[in-house]
Amino acid sequence: MEPVPTARKMVLLIGASRGLGYAMAEEFLARGWNVIGTVRGMARTRLHELSERSSGRIEIEIVDITMPDQIGAMRSRLADRVFDMLFVNAGVTNNPEETIGEVATEEFVRVMVTNALSPMRVLETLYDLVAVDGLIGVMSSGQGSVSNNTMGKREVYRGSKAALNMFMRSFAARHTADHRSMVLMAPGWVRTELGGPDARLSIEESVPNIVSTLLATQGKPGLHYLDYLGRSIPW
Repeated sequence: MEPVPTARKMVLLIGASRGLGYAMAEEFLARGWNVIGTVRGMARTRLHELSERSSGRIEIEIVDITMPDQIGAMRSRLADRVFDMLFVNAGVTNNPEETIGEVATEEFVRVMVTNALSPMRVLETLYDLVAVDGLIGVMSSGQGSVSNNTMGKREVYRGSKAALNMFMRSFAARHTADHRSMVLMAPGWVRTELGGPDARLSIEESVPNIVSTLLATQGKPGLHYLDYLGRSIPW
């Protein structure tokens, strides 16, 4: 009698068209997972090309997470799905030399809405689609650590990630009886469009370790603030 095939694990990866998100989609695919990845618009991306090579294991959803109605519409489309992992990869930055006293209100709002408010709206909306023993993750940053901020710079970006960390702590506090794992992930300084060409790490050095850390944290309830090597970061 032939063994019954085991269902593949499924990750919902928010923000997978390029950079770290795309590399994570590639890595999960290589590790045998199925992926639903999101892009923001109708334009063709690298994720579309990867999907065409994936034998049906990558699906694409279109959503701009700064638009709450689009998050809700995606929730309706995915209502009958169950995910082993939900990971929100979202981030923008501004002029790193600009201080909080110099930034324009509109620019401050843009960074905070994209980096802090919108990821939490995604989690609040899609939370119940994650398996009871699954994992919920958000791309944070080591620069969101208040304790580790001894150099300044990137003030608005740092503040947005610190806000995200605080919102996740509040979210976790409301779900203390939950068996899901929750992760704030710091990927390291990576050479991407956001990280810039001078960053210390390549995508190949960061992303496989990010995925390994997420997989190792599955089954460990509570909120974890970790770097890409699985080390705890001080709040």
